[in-house]
Amino acid sequence: MPCAPDNVGGRCHADSVPPPELPPDDVLTGLLLAGDETAFAQVVDAWSPGMRRLARVYVSTEDSAAEVVQEAWLAVVRGIGTFAGRSSLRTWVYRIVANTARRRGGREARTVPASSLGPAGEVGDGGGPTVDPARFLGPGHELSGHWRRPPVPWPGPEEALLAAEVRAEVAAALAELPARQRVVVTLRDVHGYDAAEVCSILEVSAANQRVLLHRARASVRLRLERYFDRAAVGAGEEVRP
Repeated sequence: MPCAPDNVGGRCHADSVPPPELPPDDVLTGLLLAGDETAFAQVVDAWSPGMRRLARVYVSTEDSAAEVVQEAWLAVVRGIGTFAGRSSLRTWVYRIVANTARRRGGREARTVPASSLGPAGEVGDGGGPTVDPARFLGPGHELSGHWRRPPVPWPGPEEALLAAEVRAEVAAALAELPARQRVVVTLRDVHGYDAAEVCSILEVSAANQRVLLHRARASVRLRLERYFDRAAVGAGEEVRP
């Protein structure tokens, strides 16, 4: 059986070598079961960076996240024979990472286990409105429920994504989220998992996944709106009260 990666990045190949496309899950699983070193190195190269980012949601340091990834790969090597194909292989691996990181994060007293998530409306992550009600016109107004002041228009997506300042704001917004919201939005909007995969990885209900994702996205959006407000003031543009 191949050895787990022993460097901080959790990679078996040089960073300068792009990982090749992985074979289908059934083929890849067979190769890993057979102890194929090349297949193992390829999957480690392809998935370790994302695994490390997921682990970092739960634990307090980059070193801890790297150790979680190493521990998870050892668990994959030892448990690949139990993979039943009820999800994708990558989802199965990510579930191992999430469980490993959650246990370590619990020891670090940094997060609450995802198993404590209750049904929608009982999530416990700041269960109030996702947008400040004061931003909407009140019940006595003819346009009750409409924006009091529409959100500031964002720049085009390319300009926003390429701006280092915007990336920093997004990173800061994610860092400030409750851990359960952060892990859901990270899986959905950073790693590109769909709702069903996130529910499978985190073992949460579809309702909880929706609530957590909505609250996380609303918080990130609010922070970016404030950033663009400040940027508009700095550029001498009028920002409506």
